[in-house]
Amino acid sequence: MNKRVILITGTPCTGKTVVARQLIRKLDADYINLTELANMHDLIVEEDENRKTYVVNEKKMRQKLTKIIDAAQKTTIVVDGHYAPAVVPKRYVTRVFVLRRNPVELRGFMQKRGFADTKLWENLASEILDVCLVEALQEYEKERVCEMDITGKTVEVVVNEILTFLDKNKKCSLGHVDWLDILEKDGLVDEYLKI
Repeated sequence: MNKRVILITGTPCTGKTVVARQLIRKLDADYINLTELANMHDLIVEEDENRKTYVVNEKKMRQKLTKIIDAAQKTTIVVDGHYAPAVVPKRYVTRVFVLRRNPVELRGFMQKRGFADTKLWENLASEILDVCLVEALQEYEKERVCEMDITGKTVEVVVNEILTFLDKNKKCSLGHVDWLDILEKDGLVDEYLKI
């Protein structure tokens, strides 16, 4: 049975999980959250205390994902995680959606979730400097990658846009998000790029 694996990636607090969970209902798909998977199957190598995050064993994660995808009863699987492009076996992946959020709005979401100090500034810098998009493009050809500015949009709107891309009624685009330019125009670069 051919599988259709859709990756939802982006900087922390861009809305990956809420979007992925609503998307699976619309697609009647299986769902894999990489953070939950790493915790449930002992795929964590170490804890990065400075960043208050975990480091996963990518090789073991890839092997586990292969088994889960192969055994899945449903043909569509949505995988949620900021490092999904690096660990999901490429042969399965049909689309990679990179969720982008304006750093001003993103900072508010991060602070509400308790991000502070180095963790806050590194993640904001990652969003400003397109890190998740670049990582997706390093792993997949641009035809499979969709960059989506979700700033100010509801989850329902974002999910409907993804469905439109999946139905091929709308072509994906890349390079239309330039947070650095926006922050420069607003005089906020020094306030948001602290590393």
